[in-house]
Amino acid sequence: MIAGLIRNLHVNEALAQLTFSKRRASGEVKKVLSSAIANAENNHQLDIDRLFVSTVEVGKAFTMKRFHARARGRGGKILKTSSNMKIVVEQREESK
Repeated sequence: MIAGLIRNLHVNEALAQLTFSKRRASGEVKKVLSSAIANAENNHQLDIDRLFVSTVEVGKAFTMKRFHARARGRGGKILKTSSNMKIVVEQREESK
């Protein structure tokens, strides 16, 4: 839901949406978006004022399986899931 919220927005608007969102995942998405903006500026010399979020992909990654000791010699299964996130920012061309 957070990925759909910021897709095709200007980066400043997307950061504002993530800052004031009450969803728990918005902090992590904001970190990744800030990193993508910094990479676009430093590595590819793109203008920050013309950047927009072109694609956001969030997917399932590996799951670590752990066990926790329970009563009467039994074990409880714990699944530690993780995910992958990819945010692509592009520079919007100026229309004349």
